[in-house]
Amino acid sequence: MALYRDDGVVLRVQKLGEADRIITLLTRREGKVRAVGKGVRRTTSKFGSRLEPFGHIDVQLYTGRTLDIITQVESIAPYGAGIVGDYPRYTAGTAILETADRLTEDREPALRLYLLLVGALRALSTGEHAPSLVLDAFLLRAMSLSGWEPVLDDCARCGVAGEHRAFSVPAGGVVCSGCRPGGAAAVSVAAMTLMRALLRGDWFTAEISEPAARRDASGLVAAHLQWHLERGLRSLRLVDRR
Repeated sequence: MALYRDDGVVLRVQKLGEADRIITLLTRREGKVRAVGKGVRRTTSKFGSRLEPFGHIDVQLYTGRTLDIITQVESIAPYGAGIVGDYPRYTAGTAILETADRLTEDREPALRLYLLLVGALRALSTGEHAPSLVLDAFLLRAMSLSGWEPVLDDCARCGVAGEHRAFSVPAGGVVCSGCRPGGAAAVSVAAMTLMRALLRGDWFTAEISEPAARRDASGLVAAHLQWHLERGLRSLRLVDRR
């Protein structure tokens, strides 16, 4: 059985037996890894507290038949300390972790998503930006990495340029008046400006956006993501958008 070491973020934990847990990690080199933390639910565990969601860790594992086994853990950054005690940060962080989990397959290389995830958790834990903005920026960029980036400038159907005022999730983004299908959502210029800013990392423009624009943009981003995932994200329903 091969022994290996990697950096990773804890996405999810599940109980296993009386004292163990299955830990789902997004790692720098190996992609998504599911591994067993033996005895980590016992109070005497040496590293059980480090294997919690939001934890950024240096972990050593050896390859098992079905699940790898965690043998050593060192904390790189305990982002959870700055997230779990604040409801808006916690709900946004939970949605970020669930999205990262859903967008990756086991052992599929995902370095860019891993780096995006670490950056989003760092921003949440420090309060650098509003939690809802961090979440929507992560979702937009994660979709871009997955090939699902919404079209925010030219018409998604005919390609005509303009400041279009309708957004169609099935069409893939904004649509002109001539291509607008039934069910397309009306969208304000402010909401589109915010989505473009979040996608390119223009935090100054994002921070001065109005609450109404943030609500509209969040609804479109969530709808676009869940359309492509072909199922809802449970954690998005709990996100505090105030």
